[in-house]
Amino acid sequence: MKNEKEILKWLNGELSSQEIEDLKQVEGMDTLEKIAHYSSHFQTPKVNPEEALAAFNARSKSKKETKVRTLNFRTLYRIAAVLVVLLTSAYFLFYNTPTTFETQIAQTKTFHLPDDSEVLMNAASKITFNEKKWDDKRSLTLEGEAYFQVKKGQTFSVKTADGIVQVLGTHFNVKQRKNYFEVNCYEGLVSVTHNKETVKLPPGKTFRLINNRIEAVPDFNAKNPSWMQQESSFDRIPLDQVIAELERQYDIKIKTEGVDTSKLFTGSFTHNNQKIALDAITIPLKLSYKIEGKTIIFYNYGVQ
Repeated sequence: MKNEKEILKWLNGELSSQEIEDLKQVEGMDTLEKIAHYSSHFQTPKVNPEEALAAFNARSKSKKETKVRTLNFRTLYRIAAVLVVLLTSAYFLFYNTPTTFETQIAQTKTFHLPDDSEVLMNAASKITFNEKKWDDKRSLTLEGEAYFQVKKGQTFSVKTADGIVQVLGTHFNVKQRKNYFEVNCYEGLVSVTHNKETVKLPPGKTFRLINNRIEAVPDFNAKNPSWMQQESSFDRIPLDQVIAELERQYDIKIKTEGVDTSKLFTGSFTHNNQKIALDAITIPLKLSYKIEGKTIIFYNYGVQ
């Protein structure tokens, strides 16, 4: 601090009135005057003028250094950290937020993917994909059943819990339910990978997996799946799978009493008339049924 000798003389009462007036023009004198004022009211401990001046200088220097350090490092660091978090979050949300389509019980839905490929979803199904990355990777995840009409282009992948279906451009149907996985090719060529084994399906061919076991399936000549015409068809399919599909299409609960649900069923049922659908399943299998509210009970002939 400037004029240290004059300040010390002032604190000791050794300056004239004119010298005191000149000294008041020095920066920081208001603080020193407060120190001198309050120190005069204490008998002990006495203020040492030299120590008071040193303390004042040290405090002034410390404040300046703290302000500079906080502004230049801590504040800037915190601002930068917040910006990084915001930018990272924005990038993640923009590029990784999935697009999802779902259908409920007894509902179907049709939509187009970013490349204009068409998807028709059966009841109680879900499809998820990343729209922002679609141009780089045509890939989606399926839970349930859907029919795909894929535009030609790079590899198109449908991922399920039981396998991956890949094509370049074709028409095919994928059904993935509990203990059931089936892929039907209607046009082009379909590649199905299950447990690291890949099978190629030309039109009319089917890959079927029941209870994690590959089943032999005869060729077909249909142009599209039966469910697109409001009908579910089955070729030697266990009854429990038929019942599950009936529940999805009519929003009902079916229980069985003394019925072997592993027996195979070949036939179909309509999605437009519940009574006709129930008869279409129970009569060929020689079963009866009774309705209790929204619950339907299947049982064998002559048991009740």
